[in-house]
Amino acid sequence: MAWIGVDLGTQSVRAVLVGPEGDVLARGSRPLTSVRDGVRHEQDPQQWLDAVDACLAEVTPSADGVEGLAICSTSGTFLLTDRAGRPLTPALMYDDARSAARRVHIVDADPDRWATSMQPTWALPKILDLVAESDQRVMHSADFVAAHLVGHPVATDTSHALKTGYDLVAGSWPAAAFDTLGLPLDIFPEVVRPGTELGRTAAGVPVYAGMTDGCAAQIAAGALARGAWNSVLGTTLVLKGVSEKLLDDPTGAVYSHLHPDGGWLPGGASSSGAGVLTELLPAADLDAFDLKAGPVDAVIYPLTKTGERFPFVAPQAERFTVGTIDSDLDTYVAVLQGVAFVERLAFEHLVALGADSVQTVSLTGGATRSPYWNQLRADVLGVPVELPVAADPAYGMAVLAASGGGSVTETARRMVRVDRVLEPRPHHLDDLHDAFVAELDARGYRG
Repeated sequence: MAWIGVDLGTQSVRAVLVGPEGDVLARGSRPLTSVRDGVRHEQDPQQWLDAVDACLAEVTPSADGVEGLAICSTSGTFLLTDRAGRPLTPALMYDDARSAARRVHIVDADPDRWATSMQPTWALPKILDLVAESDQRVMHSADFVAAHLVGHPVATDTSHALKTGYDLVAGSWPAAAFDTLGLPLDIFPEVVRPGTELGRTAAGVPVYAGMTDGCAAQIAAGALARGAWNSVLGTTLVLKGVSEKLLDDPTGAVYSHLHPDGGWLPGGASSSGAGVLTELLPAADLDAFDLKAGPVDAVIYPLTKTGERFPFVAPQAERFTVGTIDSDLDTYVAVLQGVAFVERLAFEHLVALGADSVQTVSLTGGATRSPYWNQLRADVLGVPVELPVAADPAYGMAVLAASGGGSVTETARRMVRVDRVLEPRPHHLDDLHDAFVAELDARGYRG
């Protein structure tokens, strides 16, 4: 008895086979290539099918004993197909900004719905540019692969549908707004909850509706109960948690997915994160720095690009330094402290909106390879942090498949394993944190 999770990433497809107690039985991966041209970013969707087929053959030579499969993909990546599900366009990636100018038309069609939530790189502006006739169909990347596996077009899930304009509260596509925009309602797929069976493979394996990669990572981290949060730190920082009620953020910094078991998964994605280290210290041995690291009286606001999205929205925000930097090691620690301060502000913003107070935080993402940073984040947040054994999105999809339409929370409680827990220690960074916040306010970034 085992379940398969598949993650359609930007640079690779990854698959994992997981047993009933959460043990990883096999892993497989295949590379993907993209085409970037200015603000345009595309992939050939046939790559996904070839890579997924190869990964599935690698993790399980036969379907014997496989009880189910679920797929996640990058949020907002889609293509147009004909009615039979054959591609009519390349895949437009989640960060493709070719149709940014269309955002204003979408907001004008329904300001109350989209004035603060709609982003220029979301799927809907690109759909508005591309759709020419009602015979076309919108298909998210996970749906395209699922259709390939079961042999027919499938429904999408509430998670992937979010950036295509789906109304999670009403549980329907916004027909009136789409009519104003001239978008035929029947180009959009049926929407189901994550964990709904979409069909079966030729070998009889159920394929379940998945979620976007960020939600998949949250499942893999086991952060599905109130008070538990998942903080994903890679190039940028992404937070996700649980709330019983939908959090209303008038600034647009926080958006929410539906929890598969009911309630909401609020969170946000910052423009700051570990990606700054590659730019500021391109040739440095970061592992060696980590062994030498200790507190410094300086902080770098670690934006990876101009503009901040979370915990506040400030398109004009730019990187800055508070304090004096005397060495590359100082730069390294100042960035780590900056990310920890942004993370603390993000949690404070979520709690101010009505989220439950933070009880535990699961740390995932590439930055968890830094023991110093993991402990620093626990210290600054003032709560225990957990480091899961296997917290990648593919693993989360295996957990979702194992739930079989039942409670994902209970399934994750049984399957997700924690490698270690770091307790917060006393520290002397509060004054530096306050100076950092004062500089953000002086620059008008927090409104």
